[in-house]
Amino acid sequence: MTEETTTLTGRTPPPVRDWPALDLEGTEFDPVLAELMREGPLTRIRLPYGEGWAWLATRHDDVKVITNDPRFSRAEVTTRHVTRMAPHFKPRPGSLAFADQPDHNRLRKAVAEAFTVSAMKRLRPRAQEILDELVETVLRDGPPGDLVERVLEPFPIAVVSEVMGVPGADRRRVHTWTRQIISTSGGAEAADRAKNSLYGWITETIRSRAHGTGEDVYSLLGAAVAGGGISETEAVGLAGPLQIGGEAVTHNCGQMLYLLLTRPELRQWWQERPAGRDALLDELLRHIPHRSSVGLSRIALEDVDLRGHRIRAGDPVYVSYLAANRDPDVFPEPDRIDPGRAPNPHLAFGNGPHYCTGAVLARLQTELLLTTLLDRLPGLRLAVPADQVAWRRRTMIRGPRTLPCTW
Repeated sequence: MTEETTTLTGRTPPPVRDWPALDLEGTEFDPVLAELMREGPLTRIRLPYGEGWAWLATRHDDVKVITNDPRFSRAEVTTRHVTRMAPHFKPRPGSLAFADQPDHNRLRKAVAEAFTVSAMKRLRPRAQEILDELVETVLRDGPPGDLVERVLEPFPIAVVSEVMGVPGADRRRVHTWTRQIISTSGGAEAADRAKNSLYGWITETIRSRAHGTGEDVYSLLGAAVAGGGISETEAVGLAGPLQIGGEAVTHNCGQMLYLLLTRPELRQWWQERPAGRDALLDELLRHIPHRSSVGLSRIALEDVDLRGHRIRAGDPVYVSYLAANRDPDVFPEPDRIDPGRAPNPHLAFGNGPHYCTGAVLARLQTELLLTTLLDRLPGLRLAVPADQVAWRRRTMIRGPRTLPCTW
């Protein structure tokens, strides 16, 4: 990645911009990302950790092109110390996030059956039952209550355990491990201990279901390993992020609920237009800054010309789904929440082969959470002024740390 390699198209390369880790309040859009979007469709960034710099694509069309182009590899990232947001980088074999084709499809096929639309339809009554039990407890205890602690965190964890096939007797300790892993308290050592315990349990569970015929993820993985489709190491690496999944749902819903409780016009739309709730949900997914900075990079496997610049083989490339979701060429008045926006081709769940495996599940949980809380807690409102809501700090997934409410 030398200056020379970026100028072969005749254009001066964009300057390298430092992108620090910012602790932002509420649903504020990252001012650094906004500046990068103004500077150009293709810029260069340096993040707090790792080495060197990376390209950043911010336009909707470019993001779709890069995420669908096999010339940009995720697997290559595991061999490099690419500039990144995370202080620690320990990819596990089998992780879908770092798999290229054809391995990506081979791995994803092992669990795909558990995340289909039809599977989610079958799950819906049980998910609603779990949520109703949580809300009943909140109603019984009375206001005020922290909805993150009481509902938004435990619900996704419980539903994921249903999908994964965690036995009832093991759920408490699995929940404890996953909460510790996603928690901002306890430090890296506590998180590592929880990860080691969780991955050990996952290994034993997959082995125990080698001849199972269930539709849960661990049974599917046990059968896939027994049939030789994937290795045990791959199965464990595949299962871990799925089991830990739910953090995004918790904090995305926290942001959405915060917006609905602080913007009366959105709350009114939700209450008066039940048929329009899906459209508002899509618009909230488009609008919320669900993460800090950027996620995982890709490595160019060969020279690629894009927007007049030459991305050379070996160059790391990031895409910003947050920026793509605010592209004014695709979303008129992109900073405004338009409940009836149509069309709305947002990329909140990603794009291309790495489109979120659990997107249908996440959508189901989000819909149930917002609908149930707003319908069953009459007069739901914040118990503190909006500017006193505590937000997560030093985290890659943004959202309220607590959401004290009354009703």
